[in-house]
Amino acid sequence: MADRAPTILVFDSGLGGLSVFREVARVRPDAHFIYAADDAAFPYGALADETLVDRVGHVMDRLIGEVKPDLVVIACNTASTLALPSLRARHALPFVGTVPAIKPACLASRTRRVSVLATPGTVRRDYTAALVREFASGCDVALVPSDRLAGLAEAAMAGDLVDDADIAAEIAPCFVSVGGRRTDTVVLACTHYPLILDRLTRLAPWPVTFIDPAPAIARRVTQLIGAAAPPTAQETPPPVRLVSTLRPLEAARIEAIVGRPVASPQVLDPSGPPHGTS
Repeated sequence: MADRAPTILVFDSGLGGLSVFREVARVRPDAHFIYAADDAAFPYGALADETLVDRVGHVMDRLIGEVKPDLVVIACNTASTLALPSLRARHALPFVGTVPAIKPACLASRTRRVSVLATPGTVRRDYTAALVREFASGCDVALVPSDRLAGLAEAAMAGDLVDDADIAAEIAPCFVSVGGRRTDTVVLACTHYPLILDRLTRLAPWPVTFIDPAPAIARRVTQLIGAAAPPTAQETPPPVRLVSTLRPLEAARIEAIVGRPVASPQVLDPSGPPHGTS
């Protein structure tokens, strides 16, 4: 793939995957990107397991048939911990998932007290429990389910007013102080959360290290499809194609978040062809 720019599909239920997109775009600025949000089913964390697997598989079948990517990034912890095996069985192309960064968090923690902030769906997955068993390395790991934080981040990215108190209430259980040891590392196990990292940092009861999995995902992408060729003078990245399943994504706001030009948004009915906004 070194002789051409790859096509990379980044997929989430909403805007959270933009935190992953930004990192992948930094390492492959030459790529043709499609950012797809299944906003008709947002939030994925509220879906039953079987329903989520069926939904992701159905939408992904439609997207892959439409955009023909060279690689797919599932920029959603909830979908990755449940739907990746079936996606890999259905499609002969590389998938990069997003899973809670428990191993690096436990290796980095000095107090040996780590919290994993995630949607309820990710917290209850056997996959997440297995990561804790394998990589806790003697750390006390608290799994903290948040019912509202993904939605609050989505609202904030859409330009709505989100009260600090609502965010503070969602992150408060992450901060544990017992026996002279208090939490010093928090895993952001939902891709929405890094989009409001500045507010999480400001509202934290005490300073902690927040672990964002996006850089590791970007490294995995380059392992699979290689690094970008050196840019030519005045080269501009191709515009990002925006696809959603309910309402058009707000192009100007996404352009500001990712720092790249975007094309006119499209809405894709998984049972029919995508259509652009007029």
